[in-house]
Amino acid sequence: MATGLKKAVQLRAMGPDDLSAAYELSREQQWPHREKDWDRMLDLGQGVIVESEGRIVGTTMWWTFGEDVASIGMVIVSKDVQGQGLGRQLMNAALEQIGERTVLLNATAEGLNLYRALGFETVGSVYQHQGAAFSVPIPELIPNERVAPMKAGEIPDIVELDRHATGLNRGRAVEYLCSYTQGVVLNRDGNQAGYALFRRFGRGYAIGPTVAPDIGGAKALISHWLGSNAGMFCRLDVPDDSGLSGWLDEMGLPCVGRVTRMCRGTAPQAGVLARTFSLINQALG
Repeated sequence: MATGLKKAVQLRAMGPDDLSAAYELSREQQWPHREKDWDRMLDLGQGVIVESEGRIVGTTMWWTFGEDVASIGMVIVSKDVQGQGLGRQLMNAALEQIGERTVLLNATAEGLNLYRALGFETVGSVYQHQGAAFSVPIPELIPNERVAPMKAGEIPDIVELDRHATGLNRGRAVEYLCSYTQGVVLNRDGNQAGYALFRRFGRGYAIGPTVAPDIGGAKALISHWLGSNAGMFCRLDVPDDSGLSGWLDEMGLPCVGRVTRMCRGTAPQAGVLARTFSLINQALG
């Protein structure tokens, strides 16, 4: 069986017509992504699929952030063909396209050994928090601070704030997200100091990215979205150094999973005025 599979394997670029099959693969893994989520990720990036005898049995996707950095995600191999080296083939195909850029990814436990063999090193963890039965305290704003709806004219400033917080040139991704999400801005002394987006994703809604100057600002932004969407299923993916995991647990948004943050190459350097408190998603970072 393994020999026949290897002879029949074909790698090719992912296109819109492949998204239904890709969605079914993610369902097989019990990942929450909707087909629309796949569609939006492909709008922003590129992908490769593996076919065996006309059936899509594996995927990977990547997104470039300027000339220096890329992120890899949605690495899936169908359960009935795992152990055949298809994950390595998918990763090698993506890395060849990415070239000399630094590469980031968030790894499940199943992929850790492969990624380490390909030169990725652990740089941290991400905790997945989600739920619908949560309670939200009134955020404690400092003087001259407020959370307000994002305006279209503020997006260029938000893009620059995001670049400073992440060390990544992901302006295209942020602008694309802002085109179909709701956003709020943390304003301090008349200046944009942070932002958080809220959108349909997976089983319900995702809050992210959240960028703020400190944990108090992050809590104010996140509390806005949770407080105005009580009873809705919400998800946040928060870095281990965000300091938010225990707070989310206490509010009724338990940690249901953990992935390993990995990097191949020189890690991007974030600024000191703001940092990331929740991700876009685990694939995009």
